[in-house]
This record gives sequence, structure tokens and C-alpha cells, in this order.
Amino acid sequence: MPTWLILKTTARYMVVLLLVFGGKAFGQSDFERTMQQKVDSLLAPVKDDNPQDHLVPDDALQTITAPSGWGGYGTYLFGDIGGVYPQVYHTTADLIASGGVCFGNPFKTVNVAVSINLTDVHRFRDFSGNFMVSRVVAIGSSISVGGLQLLANQRQSDAPGQTFYFAFSHAVQSLPSLTQGSSRLTYTIGVGNGRFYLKSPDDIAAGRGKNGTGLFGSISYEVIHHVNLIGEWSGTNLGLSAGFRPFKQPVSFGLGAINLTRYSGDKAGMIFSVGYPLSLNRQKN
Repeated sequence: MPTWLILKTTARYMVVLLLVFGGKAFGQSDFERTMQQKVDSLLAPVKDDNPQDHLVPDDALQTITAPSGWGGYGTYLFGDIGGVYPQVYHTTADLIASGGVCFGNPFKTVNVAVSINLTDVHRFRDFSGNFMVSRVVAIGSSISVGGLQLLANQRQSDAPGQTFYFAFSHAVQSLPSLTQGSSRLTYTIGVGNGRFYLKSPDDIAAGRGKNGTGLFGSISYEVIHHVNLIGEWSGTNLGLSAGFRPFKQPVSFGLGAINLTRYSGDKAGMIFSVGYPLSLNRQKN
């Protein structure tokens, strides 16, 4: 069976699982209050299960265009959808959806997250895969290694090949959040290839060069409870956005602007994201 067909079939099953089990998540009010949802799929540790008892990222979205060193905690399904308007060198919008599962304890061993992207949302095609392995390494610090847009169908995908990266994130311990056990200020630095290093054929044709920096980073600061201001460097351009979680349910939103410099792309664009995690178990270790 072709790889793209395997990914497409798996994605259909993920959608069914989210629809079937979706109602169970709304009864987990205690769990939901401790959730940290990121658009690239991840959840902060629960403080009661935090053996080092240090501050972790707060409960609103903290990154949109760059990965985080913080991974998941426990076993859960997650899904998100995001978009940009307008696309660079085009006048239309572009959407992407993803869904996956994570498992493992990053304090004791590692957490592993795997997911599938749906890049052509309108036609339900153009699939690729992601993975992330994360580990808490010090007080308030976590690292991750991962891959993005893997096994894409080269006849459909506009991805610049497969992407692999390493990221380090730290939650500043001297700035406690209004969310108990969390920090107001979190930052990430990382290095990668693919989408963090290669510019598009349109950039090359426009004389903006072939390569980006290969380095990416982000900083997130909680301005009010459940609302973060986010600055990000994606390796090829700058973005500014806000992440917020306005409801009791663990739905996270992001809204901002990207491509704010002329280093890549022909114009700035608006970006949004919506993400939701669904716990499959809740057990103390």
C-alpha cells in the first residue's frame, strides 16, 4: 500500500476517534485546569505529578511557527487546525490540519508524540507525518527532538523536504504565573533543517536567497491570566502573535502576524490556530 494512502487512512481513523471520544473530555474539569495545549501538539506536566516541583509553562498557547522543547505528559489524542491569509506570493488563504497521539512521562523517561498533517484541507489530501520525543532535563527546562512533514507525497506537497530539529525550552522560575505551578515567561531556542533553513522557490526567484538561518526561537509572556504575547523567529522570518485559552475546556487559540521582515516572502500575513487535547487516561505515578 502506498505511504500516502496509509497516512490518509490513518487520518480518517483519527477523525473518527476524536468524534467518538470527544464528549468525555468535558467532564475532566480538574484535569483541564492544568492543561497546556500547544499548536504543535503538546501538554505541560501536571504539578501534582511533577517530582521536581518546579514551574512549567502556563496554560495558554506559547508558540505557533516554532516547535517547543516542552512535550506532552501522559496519554491523549490531540488535534488542531491553522491557517494564514494571504499566502506569500499569492492572494488566497492556506489551511493545515493535524491530529495525533502522545504517551509517556518526560520526567521519568520521555514523552513521544506522533501526528499526521492534512495540508490540502479542502480536498482531504496531501498528508505527511510528524514526531516529537521530549525530556525534562533540569529545573524548568526541557528538550525535544522531532521531525516534521515526513513521508509527504512529492507530487502534492509544497513542503521543502523533510524537516528535523532540536529544541531547548525554559520556564523562568522567578516569574510565577497566575496559573498555579506555572511560569509567566517561557523561551525556546532550536536548530533545524528543512522549513527552518530552506527558502521557497518563489523566494529564490525574487532574489531573497536560498537559505534561512537554520536557527529558530520564541518567547512567550503572560500579560493577563490565560493570555500570552508571543514573539517568534521561524528560521526564515519574524512573527508576533497572542495565545489565549478563554474557556474552561482546554481549547487553545492563537492569532497574529507573520513574515514581518523582507528576509523571506513578499508580504506579511495573518495567522491563526485552534487546538484541542483529549486525555485518554489520568493516572498518578
